[in-house]
Amino acid sequence: MYNNLYCQPGFQNTTEQIPISLSKSLQGKYFVGLSREEFGAGKYAWAGLFNPRCSGVLLFVNVFTVGNVTEIPFSFQVWLNATTSGTAKPTDMQSSANTAIQPVPKPNVQFLYAENVDTEPTGGTLIFGRRCPAETTIVSEEDGKFICPPGGNFLINCLPPETSDEKILSRIAFGWWEEPY
Repeated sequence: MYNNLYCQPGFQNTTEQIPISLSKSLQGKYFVGLSREEFGAGKYAWAGLFNPRCSGVLLFVNVFTVGNVTEIPFSFQVWLNATTSGTAKPTDMQSSANTAIQPVPKPNVQFLYAENVDTEPTGGTLIFGRRCPAETTIVSEEDGKFICPPGGNFLINCLPPETSDEKILSRIAFGWWEEPY
């Protein structure tokens, strides 16, 4: 006898795949933020995600962008678990990506930045560098592969150009999620 199970109304045998960033956002675990930095004339700027020692979460870096809003190209470095200098400030431009959840989730990870810094980061690991042309935004989707434990960080360090003493304005943004550790 013919079995018409798969044609019956209301029965769906489907598998849906959604991006992990959407999945984490639906769970209230995905966060986004932006910082604005000034540097140049021999001074550096940095922005990073800092996972406090007592956070109880792992930090998964999903995406970062580095924007150059000036006519002067510059280079930047990506660091893991570095020690920074300068006066760190928290950005006021960050949020849970899912604002439909009430109350809106707050990140445990801190998004900090510093501008017009005298020295490069120390310690940690410089993992790669890139060039940011004038009036361009570099986007790097990392899909959560950079994982920082409590006490760790993921840092973008902007280098002053060697050929100009003018000030540069950059914009650094991150998308990340957090999981219990």
